[in-house]
Amino acid sequence: MPSPGDALAATLAVVVALAATMLAVLSALPPPAPAGPPAGCREWTDGCVVCRRDSSGIACSTPGIACAIRPLRCLRR
Repeated sequence: MPSPGDALAATLAVVVALAATMLAVLSALPPPAPAGPPAGCREWTDGCVVCRRDSSGIACSTPGIACAIRPLRCLRR
């Protein structure tokens, strides 16, 4: 049977491993897609995602690994 100190060390190791896993998963989540295009804009970006509106609807790119969300900016009217 393990000593109380060994049990505590094992418990802390599991807690630290779970916390590290949760942080890794949360940091890998993509940023939210832009809320909506600026009025009259056909292509826009928030610094992470580029979206385009055409006859079939709105399509957005996949965000990059290390993007910084900025205010929406119109690229093409």
